[in-house]
Amino acid sequence: MNPAGNPKAQAASLFFAGLLPVVAFTLIEEYYGTMAGLIAGMVFGVGEISYELYKYKKVSKITWFGNGMLLVLGGISLISSEGLWFKLQPAIMEGVFALALWGSIVIGKPLLVYLAEQQGHQFPDFIKEKMKGITFRSGLFFAIHTGLAIWAALAWSTSAWALLKGLGVTISFVLYLIMEGVLLRRAVLKQR
Repeated sequence: MNPAGNPKAQAASLFFAGLLPVVAFTLIEEYYGTMAGLIAGMVFGVGEISYELYKYKKVSKITWFGNGMLLVLGGISLISSEGLWFKLQPAIMEGVFALALWGSIVIGKPLLVYLAEQQGHQFPDFIKEKMKGITFRSGLFFAIHTGLAIWAALAWSTSAWALLKGLGVTISFVLYLIMEGVLLRRAVLKQR
């Protein structure tokens, strides 16, 4: 199944794209230094692209974007002899995602409504309005997380930064979505 046509695979790709390179970078950097960690992270980035190409015969845009940015920033980090640029990749991805969510509201097509409609779901107007709010707040979540990821890249240890990138964003976003789901369910029940 091609991840480009599967919403669940796209969501997983969004959260896990670049995770293996981060783990490789963190482990290798701790024992062998920043340069070895960068090379390992970049090799795993190429590996993720290659795996998706082999398995699905196509690479999703999210994988190209995330790992492409990882490779570019990893290259800058190699040239500058520091891992900071590599560590900024999650912050840049989250910042772009926040801007995309907010931009979709500005152009009148909230991303969450658009994605749901692409899957064939039709919603009453009051739900679309609620989903517009969720889209805005999701952008706010990613904007706040962008600031946290920048701080982590600049001031935290590599292990703490990797923990934020791997588990931190995933767990906090799942908890956030549960909260939004409860609020949306209450709104729907009030309309009945």
